[in-house]
Amino acid sequence: MSKEVEEPVKELFTDISLYLLGAQTRVERAFFRFFDSLFPLVYSRLINPGITDLSEEYTECLRLTRQDINPFGRYSKEAVAELTKSLRASRMFNQALGMGIEVLNATEHTILTKECTRALVKMQYCPHCQGLTLIRPCEGYCLNVMRGCFASVSELDASWREYIYTLEYLTNEMAGAHDLELVLLGIRYTINEAILYAQLNGPQLSATVDKVCGQPEEKEVKPLPDNIVQVKEIVEKPSITMAHSATVNNKRSSLPLKASKNDKSRSLKKMSREFITYMKRSRTLYASLADRLCDGDLVMKDSSTCWNGEDVVESYTNRVVTNGLKAQIDNPELKVKGLDPHVSSLIEKLHHFNQLATERKHFKSERWTIRESGSGNGMNEELESSGDCDDEDGCQGSGDRSYTKVSNVSSTVCSSSKWIYP
Repeated sequence: MSKEVEEPVKELFTDISLYLLGAQTRVERAFFRFFDSLFPLVYSRLINPGITDLSEEYTECLRLTRQDINPFGRYSKEAVAELTKSLRASRMFNQALGMGIEVLNATEHTILTKECTRALVKMQYCPHCQGLTLIRPCEGYCLNVMRGCFASVSELDASWREYIYTLEYLTNEMAGAHDLELVLLGIRYTINEAILYAQLNGPQLSATVDKVCGQPEEKEVKPLPDNIVQVKEIVEKPSITMAHSATVNNKRSSLPLKASKNDKSRSLKKMSREFITYMKRSRTLYASLADRLCDGDLVMKDSSTCWNGEDVVESYTNRVVTNGLKAQIDNPELKVKGLDPHVSSLIEKLHHFNQLATERKHFKSERWTIRESGSGNGMNEELESSGDCDDEDGCQGSGDRSYTKVSNVSSTVCSSSKWIYP
């Protein structure tokens, strides 16, 4: 049986991997397909080991009736519920990383305006024309030039700070409240419990299947030891199963395994903490960019003279403006026309992403879906929430409840992004 179940297991984990990478798929459906494929194998190999190879028609009947018969009890839904929460947090975390990379790459290759280029040349090279090769710009002069050049980029500050908070929240979700590592380790346990449940209820399942699908051909065969669980073991198991059912409402009850203590250096939790600690240092990246550029060998600090753009002076006497686009109105060194359209697009994307994460954090929903409505730069999003429904209930949305539309959000986002948030 282990070889026969290899393909369904591969398909399940392939779907999980694709989901984490952003594919338009649903974890619930992937898991239910797995249990649909598992039921015929359990039925013919464990519940009724004397059955010959099932016909395609009979196998398909078992697959189609699995959701109605519910041979695996609560375990099929439990496996989906806990894993889905963790995978959604991990999926959104992966999308957050993609968003951060996009913003950093875009700002790294920001095109300087003509006014900025002239101001930089004047600050850095004009002293050379007068033979002043060792003199360096005054600190205040440098700050005015750099703050003017990066006025648009500095407007990312508020959205970037919020993005880092979002990243921190998602990291805690993925490695804390919904520890993906423990959930994945617990899949095997939950599936084993589901199979045992089906075996314990074998006679009732067989009677129900006979009514729905008819009786398959049978012949006397000696069951293989590795294909069945001995009757003695089945009799001894109920007490364990009943004890487990008493605590199944505990969110962690289906996760008895713990990450290996011998592999702490590679644990997801530790790596996540190190990552977010590193990322928090960049919280003020765009607010302090100009200051960092002028806080080094570029300017003259310990000398009595410096270059102010016109001559060598003892100190820079012009007004030093602060960061931000509005403050550049009073910049004496260069004129800033307005917000760079490309930076404006990045701000909008970050704001949109942060908004979705905030809604996920404060709105208790089981399912959020953002559907792409076309190609190009536009995306029409629809946030939907659901209660306790899943595909096993035979509905598209939420169990006994119908989908409730929360809001419609329209925003310009990367056309390659296909986001599905719970």
